[in-house]
Amino acid sequence: MSSEAPDVGKAREALDRIVKAGNRASDVISRLRALSRKAPPLRDSLAINEAVLDVIALTRGEVVKHGISLRTELGEDLPPIQADRVQLQQVILNLIMNAVEAMSDVHGRPRELLVGTGRDATGGVLIRVTDSGPGVSSESSDRVFEAFYTTKPRGMGMGLSICRTIVEAHGGRIWASRTAGPGATLQFALPAL
Repeated sequence: MSSEAPDVGKAREALDRIVKAGNRASDVISRLRALSRKAPPLRDSLAINEAVLDVIALTRGEVVKHGISLRTELGEDLPPIQADRVQLQQVILNLIMNAVEAMSDVHGRPRELLVGTGRDATGGVLIRVTDSGPGVSSESSDRVFEAFYTTKPRGMGMGLSICRTIVEAHGGRIWASRTAGPGATLQFALPAL
């Protein structure tokens, strides 16, 4: 806007993004408040791949800023699930941002992030986020979803605990595992409709 000939179209697009981000933040806060009151989540039929792609679009700037190579492996013909889109997207967002943060201190090897979906053993859907960060120790993998447990110097230990609460409220389960090489995989499974 400060240039001699302001680009009104670009400014309008930026304002639209700001309004959408503000609305999304309001939805997240509202849903987290409902969750803390133990209110049941709003449930609609949801295609998990669409929800994953929306979150990837939201996080793309952080991924690029940290020099991370992002790859997706999205399963085909996945069944719809009955879920609160905002809450599940918050889980996916938290897992991706934790992976980005875990890789911020990685030097001398590639920073890679894989976000995948597929079917789980029960016919439901499985969502996984795998990073090439330092990984999780066997002691930590059992505790990372506990409230106030953190391995981060400035962490509060609430993000993954909230993720577990949301996933379990949807009838699912969430867990962490070590990968064959450097890094960790955090994944959750949800029942199909």
